[in-house]
Amino acid sequence: MTPFQNISCGATIKLTSTWLKFLPATLRAKIEHRPNLQKVLSNIGWLFGDKILRMGMGLLVGVWIARYLGPGQFGLMNYAMAIVALFGAVANLGLNGIVIRDLVREPEAANTTLGTAFLLQFIGGLLAFGLAVVTVSFTRPDDSLVKLVVAVLGFAMVFKSVEVVKYWFESQVQSKYIVWVENGIFLALSAVKIGLLLAHASLMAFVWAAFAESLLVAIGLLAVYAWRCGTLRAWQLRYARAQTLLRDSWPLIFSGLAVMVYMRIDQIMLGQMLGDEAVGMYSAAVRISEVWYFLPTAIIASVFPAIAAAKKISEPLYYQRMQRLYDLIVAISLGVAMTMTFLSGWLVTQLFGAAYADAGPILAIHVWAGIFTFLGAASSHWFLLENMVVHMFYRTALGALVNITLNLILIPDYGGQGAAVATLISYSVAAFWFDAFNRKSRRLFFIKVNSILLKGFYVR
Repeated sequence: MTPFQNISCGATIKLTSTWLKFLPATLRAKIEHRPNLQKVLSNIGWLFGDKILRMGMGLLVGVWIARYLGPGQFGLMNYAMAIVALFGAVANLGLNGIVIRDLVREPEAANTTLGTAFLLQFIGGLLAFGLAVVTVSFTRPDDSLVKLVVAVLGFAMVFKSVEVVKYWFESQVQSKYIVWVENGIFLALSAVKIGLLLAHASLMAFVWAAFAESLLVAIGLLAVYAWRCGTLRAWQLRYARAQTLLRDSWPLIFSGLAVMVYMRIDQIMLGQMLGDEAVGMYSAAVRISEVWYFLPTAIIASVFPAIAAAKKISEPLYYQRMQRLYDLIVAISLGVAMTMTFLSGWLVTQLFGAAYADAGPILAIHVWAGIFTFLGAASSHWFLLENMVVHMFYRTALGALVNITLNLILIPDYGGQGAAVATLISYSVAAFWFDAFNRKSRRLFFIKVNSILLKGFYVR
């Protein structure tokens, strides 16, 4: 039985290879008799299509909104979003990788895994909502608008419980169904946001549009799962299963919190120390810096099941596939970083306008953090497969501590550029240097070094 069989729906997913006929004959000959490779490539294609559409339309609408709101209100909205994102790890309880791993390893228990994970994440979403509201009450006690924005966006985290459907489709390397749902709703809500822009709507109108998108995506995911796999009543809740999931995921919860701290604390600290306009400048740079993140994310999500399967076959094959993954994402990251560094000032002013000109130097620094972002994302799967989730918490906690410390030192004198430097250094500490000083992950460090030096495979 392969890890790509759809046990919970009672049938094997049929592979669709119509796209093969469009490939050159030599390439087609190498692929057409390798069904699992076809499935991975098809899945990557769907994820790419999804993210490219979101990148294009999202950047267009996002830039339009930023221009319309101006650095002040745009910064306020991103400050509120950073507060909410800070507790995103509590909402999903660190279960995404754990659930995907277990669906691959134990497909016969899929209904129990999905049902139990759904309830756990629903409770986690409510807890995350409460934490976000309490936090903003302390950071901005007299700002009623930002507290309302946090409350609306924070409650949307409850809908993250439905993401267990995404985990199931990812474990089956069948992301196209998720793409259908999310893209359809994304396009519809993008049209709504354009309408709001033309109608000169208030900031809260855009916040409610974001809430509506989260709600509709949750409904759509449940609908597509019911369509492909029948009734949701087959999901089962088991107390023993909940204990197992939480026992495996608790380090990931704290690790996720640490990740969110060193990914979002810069915007929160800028807002507290310099004001919303500084957050607006920084957020404009980050939006461009992260616009390409869909590419490595799609690759990692698609090849993770194959890497997990290789571990069962042989260790050399397992590490060979890990090396290939690192080589690819580092090559992509370096290419993007070098290009954006030279175009940063021009890109910012062309997209966001002269009011955001100060975001150019921030972008030139922040874009280099992408290399370490995806080294960390890929190695997170390695830690999961090696049952070393506690070490994931150690490295992200270290990164968060470094980020907070550097922000306190650099933001007062260097503003957004100081925050970008703090982000770059802290990402490198957590995703790269930590492995050099940890005996158990030192092999992973050498794989990363070889990828950065473009040396190719490293197999001991």
